[in-house]
Amino acid sequence: MVDVGGEWNQAQLERFLAEAVVPVRIGCHHPDGGLWMLSLWYQFRDGTIRCATSESAAITSFLRKNPAVSFEISTNHPPYMGVRGNGEATLNPDADKTLLKALIERYLAGKDTPLARRLLSPEREEVVITIQPERLYTWDFTPRMQGSQSNQSPETAAEGAQTSHQQIQSPKF
Repeated sequence: MVDVGGEWNQAQLERFLAEAVVPVRIGCHHPDGGLWMLSLWYQFRDGTIRCATSESAAITSFLRKNPAVSFEISTNHPPYMGVRGNGEATLNPDADKTLLKALIERYLAGKDTPLARRLLSPEREEVVITIQPERLYTWDFTPRMQGSQSNQSPETAAEGAQTSHQQIQSPKF
């Protein structure tokens, strides 16, 4: 059973993880004893966080040595909100690139881009990183950040929101 704390209930947490199109930031152990952090695209499914990466990526060898991870999925623009936690990661081959294709649709809205074509190249071997959360904590600064962009006109703020990022709504407020 996953230990969940913070601002949101389980349904709100799951809604945020399913709808937010931001990367997951994963922290893991480097073989030299230090820490390593990276960002990956993710999919939330059946209570797990799933990422795709190249078999040759450094994180795959790090996780094979020590599967313990921490992670954060949060907004990059006000109002700040998100989920952080820890858990254990497992790796599995994705020969058909099934997860990668789903992530490309989610993050790039199609496979007809140079990045998508490079990621889907036949030479690239993919793995799925599945994070089984053990502890989750949510936060949502929406109420305290109301009007935080008041130095902008409504038109400027709206234009900036449309061009610079997807506006993510709080699942609670």
